Amino acid sequence: MLDGRSILVTGAGRGLGAVIARGLAGHGARLFLADIAEDEGRATAEALGATFAPVDLADPASIAALAAAVGEATGGRLHGLVNNGAIATGIGGIPFEEIEIESWDRVQRVNVRGTWLMTRAAAPLLRASGSGRVVNVASDTAIWGAPRLLSYTASKGAVISMTRSLARELGPDRVGVTAVAPGILTTPSTDYVPEARHQLYSDGRAVPGPQAPGEIVDTIAFLLSEGALTLTGQLLPVNNGFVFA
Repeated sequence: MLDGRSILVTGAGRGLGAVIARGLAGHGARLFLADIAEDEGRATAEALGATFAPVDLADPASIAALAAAVGEATGGRLHGLVNNGAIATGIGGIPFEEIEIESWDRVQRVNVRGTWLMTRAAAPLLRASGSGRVVNVASDTAIWGAPRLLSYTASKGAVISMTRSLARELGPDRVGVTAVAPGILTTPSTDYVPEARHQLYSDGRAVPGPQAPGEIVDTIAFLLSEGALTLTGQLLPVNNGFVFA
């Protein structure tokens, strides 16, 4: 599905990002992986025969350097960007009145501004490919309004809104922009989530039970393909039917 297509995945060193990277490699993509966790990112890239570069999504200069490195390696063309890097742990279970301002700002700086800046930096490369695709990893928490997780749900709601606006701005260049909204997946990053929340998802899905991260990869792979342009601007809840868009 992705043979010959160069794809950049952020937050690819571990967890969902690493699973996405492995799945895209299986679909034939030429992968560029980026993460702030350099040791894990390099290990994942080595295992997949991919190229790794560090990135701090809170740092505009780091994002620009990553895009420059990818451009140099690909001859100035990139077929796909998966904006997966985000702060998702250590911020849940806190009532909205008790969120520290610095914590709030850090989440928005990485999850929202980082997604915007990464897309902006990659846009010339995506345009040059002739069939660029951006897949933003959002969250269904922003659809159903998960409580005690406000900084994260707000950031992912912003990512969903940005997806729609970016689709209109990049559409004339035949660059498609979509978002996927997973629910709770069985990754180490969800170990801190209370069992009651896991059970809520398990019982509430149209397809009951836990959901492994690998179950969303084929959808992401399709959205990165040439044939996915007709879906630009769309949000796909990839949560086995916990919420419907």
